[in-house]
Amino acid sequence: MSNQSLHDCIEQASSIIGKTWPLYGFVTSNPLSGYEALDFQHAIQEATKYIGGAALPTGTMFREAWENGEFDVDILQEILVEADFFQDQEHYLKVLESAEAKPIYNSTQLLDRIVTKWLCAFMDEGMAEWEMPGRSKGFFASWRRLAIYDQELGFSAMTKIPETAEEALTIVLDGYSYEERIDLCKYHIAALPGWTGYIKYRVTEGSLWQQKCPVTLKDYLAVRLWIAKHLCAEAIAAPTAVQLPSESFKLHYIWLKAWEKSWQHQMTARLTKNLTELETAPKIERTPAVQMVFCIDTRSELIRRHIEAKGDYETFGYAGFFGIATDYQDQTSGLIRKSCPPILSSAYTIYETPIPGKIAEVTNFQRQKGHQKFADFLTTRMKNMLPSAFGYVEGAGLFYGCSLLWRTVFTRFFKGFKSMSADAQEAICRPDLHSNSSEENKNNITLDEKVAIVRSAFVLLGWQKFAPLVVFTGHGSHSANNPFGSSLDCGACAASPGRHNARMLASLANMPEVRNALREQFGIDIPMTTFFIGAEHNTATDDIVLFDAEVPESHRQLTKRLKADLSEMSHSAISERLGHKNGAKIALKKSENWAETRPEWGLAGNAGFIVAPRSITKDMNLGGRCFLHSYDWQMDEEGLSLEMIMQGPMVVTQWINNHYYFSTVNNEKFGGGSKITHNVTGKFGVVQGNGGDLKTGLPLQSVNRSDKSIFHQPLRLSVIIQSPLQRIKNILLKNNQLQQLIDNEWIYLMVMDPLSNNEIRQYDKNGAWLLVSHEK
Repeated sequence: MSNQSLHDCIEQASSIIGKTWPLYGFVTSNPLSGYEALDFQHAIQEATKYIGGAALPTGTMFREAWENGEFDVDILQEILVEADFFQDQEHYLKVLESAEAKPIYNSTQLLDRIVTKWLCAFMDEGMAEWEMPGRSKGFFASWRRLAIYDQELGFSAMTKIPETAEEALTIVLDGYSYEERIDLCKYHIAALPGWTGYIKYRVTEGSLWQQKCPVTLKDYLAVRLWIAKHLCAEAIAAPTAVQLPSESFKLHYIWLKAWEKSWQHQMTARLTKNLTELETAPKIERTPAVQMVFCIDTRSELIRRHIEAKGDYETFGYAGFFGIATDYQDQTSGLIRKSCPPILSSAYTIYETPIPGKIAEVTNFQRQKGHQKFADFLTTRMKNMLPSAFGYVEGAGLFYGCSLLWRTVFTRFFKGFKSMSADAQEAICRPDLHSNSSEENKNNITLDEKVAIVRSAFVLLGWQKFAPLVVFTGHGSHSANNPFGSSLDCGACAASPGRHNARMLASLANMPEVRNALREQFGIDIPMTTFFIGAEHNTATDDIVLFDAEVPESHRQLTKRLKADLSEMSHSAISERLGHKNGAKIALKKSENWAETRPEWGLAGNAGFIVAPRSITKDMNLGGRCFLHSYDWQMDEEGLSLEMIMQGPMVVTQWINNHYYFSTVNNEKFGGGSKITHNVTGKFGVVQGNGGDLKTGLPLQSVNRSDKSIFHQPLRLSVIIQSPLQRIKNILLKNNQLQQLIDNEWIYLMVMDPLSNNEIRQYDKNGAWLLVSHEK
């Protein structure tokens, strides 16, 4: 078998897994992204053939939704009859409950455990004090050198292991046809989808650790199959996964479709009603005192509604990276992290520059952070190094006991301490944008580039009038002792907080030369009285912090009033979210409690993505279930802005939706398992208990109220766009990937056509657009 043939075989086989993102940048993504060329039904059947387990909601989940009134009985009956199911609905619900998939016996358990042991040692990212030797030569070469010392393998010094991964795979796969080789590679890649998904991430993202300690799926397969050949030969054969009977699968899928269509029917009916009320309401043209731009994140919907209800405020929705394809360098650690969607290449890097007159404060801040960093490093070394570990733990036990007690009882103190640390840098530094194109020209950001970034935001948002104060509000979450904490930050910023991008956009929009160019070239006239600032929305507590260190004296009073109002609105919003008048205290306690498994619900409940002016959804309580992107079709004559929204934010929201869907329907296979028994490995992932596969999805506590009761309703994403229908058709004709996602029902697409009295039509297969009717 040639190297090219082997490469093609592994490349094709690797499509069955998605990427496993590291804990420090845990981006939600579709775990079955490699199957999006197939329609949803066939994709989940094909995937579970290799991975095992079910990928549809269980009968227990349907029962819970049924009893909560989430099914429209007429819709369910219609879909059942169309599929030739004629008995009553309760009968089929009992059939679903009795057809739960049984656990699958893992015939490769021994092989999995041995391979996992080696992967864990090799892929460690600084957690282990004594690292595996020879890692710079690659996984297979490093394993080959040390395998004879693993007594479990039973290799001796005389055991001849092939010198290269290619040679090992050629020997093991000899005698199989090309199709059989692909199938074998699929099964063994899918045997540990968490680990192989992380290998896929490291290879495609080109991380620093991948450069230092290279590992590939070819290395993984060579090690795994060589061990299997000599230790448990029966494990080489592809095991057969147990699946639900086809009739049961069909019934499960029917109930899922009915659940989704019931939600769509309710949502479109509410939107239609709201539009009717808006048409009869008196039109008031005014410029608000403050405009706030939030991320499209579902958690922004609640706080936006409370801010708008206060009075002289207007809000917009925009993807939380604010249109800047950038990385961000932390001033203290020097680490650079991605701060834009993973599907984009970073064109820039944001650095921190001292505000004039604040150099002494910056120096002092860096010194304090340096001391803290060294103390943390020393503590970790003392705890982990073999010579000092036992004595250190004995001597420090009393201190740690008191520390845990203090953190448990006095959470408010730790909240204040963390906030001061997080906000201090923004008060003494301003963001500075550098180009990634070349080292020589890194400071040479052209005026045209700056103007393009700012203009893009205004055009996408349909912005026409500017308030005296405009606030770009990024978001991030704050929780204690939470390995999956980054999954609660901004997905549009690759699981980083969005405040850096928000501050950067505000800084660019304040530049006189940018404003002049916008006015002269594009007719976008920003008044001299308008000032832009950045802010951060803490999604765990709904607090909003303004980064107002450079606000001019002319805007100080307005900023002071906004802060007071935001404090009040944050309290009312979190009280609604938690259903308790003391919601602010409860949220604070949850976010700072080191033993809390549910510091916040994240994007659980997401089901819809609405692309339209805010007026379409204004005053509607959407229950935090919809992503909201501002868009004015009348300001986008050529449809370019809408095409960007559909190519970018719509695809990303589909990833998020699919991640929550699969983590809910089968948390063991696609999710993160229970936080209670998590153990962090290598600083980049978690395993359940003392080993096994890396967990790829969201923890059980992020999608379930309890072990048996779901919180997230696993429905595929329904997208509703206000736009002329022909504009949508043209965009789909030009974008095969978007057409594929919609044709294959990974996304449901509905269009509210303003040229046809805002009637709503839903895309059906083969290009048909069916009128959505609310008549019984």
